[in-house]
Amino acid sequence: MSKKIIVAYSGGLDTSVLLLWLKNYYNAEVIAYCADVGQEEELDGLEEKALNTGASKCFIGDLKDEFAKDFIFPMFQAGAIYEGKYWLGTSIARPVITKGMIDVAIQEGANSLAHGATGKGNDQVRFELAAAALAPDMEMIAPWRMAEFREQFPGRAEMIAYAEKEGIPVQASASKPYSMDRNLLHISFESGILEDPWFDASTPESKSMYVLSVSPEDAPDSPEYVQMLFEKGNVVGLQFDGIEEAMVEHRIEALGKVGGYHKLSPFSVMVLLNLIGGRNGIGRIDMVENRFVGMKSRGVYETPGGAILFDGHRIMESLTMDREVMHIRDSLIPKYSELVYNGFWFSPEREAIQSMVDESQKNVSGEVRLKLYKGNVISAGVKSDLSLYNEDIATMEGGAEEAYNQDDATGFIRLNGLRLKTQSRNQPKE
Repeated sequence: MSKKIIVAYSGGLDTSVLLLWLKNYYNAEVIAYCADVGQEEELDGLEEKALNTGASKCFIGDLKDEFAKDFIFPMFQAGAIYEGKYWLGTSIARPVITKGMIDVAIQEGANSLAHGATGKGNDQVRFELAAAALAPDMEMIAPWRMAEFREQFPGRAEMIAYAEKEGIPVQASASKPYSMDRNLLHISFESGILEDPWFDASTPESKSMYVLSVSPEDAPDSPEYVQMLFEKGNVVGLQFDGIEEAMVEHRIEALGKVGGYHKLSPFSVMVLLNLIGGRNGIGRIDMVENRFVGMKSRGVYETPGGAILFDGHRIMESLTMDREVMHIRDSLIPKYSELVYNGFWFSPEREAIQSMVDESQKNVSGEVRLKLYKGNVISAGVKSDLSLYNEDIATMEGGAEEAYNQDDATGFIRLNGLRLKTQSRNQPKE
């Protein structure tokens, strides 16, 4: 059987060169696949460009709704954050893209998948682990791990020359200051000038790099408020000044209205949170992280909507989630985040943790009000019919003795201090 390859394709220099090289190297039929995960890149003409480059077909998969509903929202229910800062925007996109590629491969009878991830990065692992879980018998081709490919293209200049020689219609220069990857959850920037961790990416001179957000210094001098309606750990409605105009501008249709909230799909929630977060300087992250393959790398991220969603969700949980359930779930956040970062989204252990997360979220419903101001997300109120907060018990003004008798604390402290006293008495005397 002749080889038929589905290649992850964006229309840029790297994937265009990759497409034609794979076709010639394997004498194969190559089908281009581009996943629309909310990157809002210009897709007009992409199919024509792929066909002119040598693809037999080009599929553009609209995965935006699936990405938000089945990947972003479950991850935020889990409170996932990698190494205390990174909201996993690139990591979580790779499994849904791989799933889309495999769906097309099955449809077209293809026996191989190919990607342009380098041999030094995390994405090669994420793509291939997802494929291993979903299509274990399908071949995965990674040209950057092939000596023949690296010998022919040791640098960007050689790729540009190859594109010009083969008539591949791409716009590229021999140097660029950084690389960028965008989806519904975030934009990441890395490599180039950012490889120096002493380089300050927050200066006015760096302003042109950012796409989703203004700098906190340039954000409005007055705060903006947003209210979020939660059901079982997910935002299902939003309310803020100007929301109707924003929905018209972004062609968003509400699923209804309740209590002043516009009910929205997960995709629409992310679009609107990105909008209001970005104009208030929310969600910029600059960090040196530990890649799965063993090296450290510096990344700059814009995640305005994710930052709001993360904080709002945590505030909602603080009112409605049982203490011990919260502590158990929180103890799993580092592991869950590591699984997502390293590419194990479709692993049995991630799914097992997700089942526990789903159970933990059953009462995480209510309303959260947030103040957005110059890069800060500030709690401005939370309420729920399922609240575990009881003012009669919590008050410092006496309260209901039948619910909490302060005299009981004496025995509680005495029992908890027993082992400490015993330990201290057994210490050798100096």
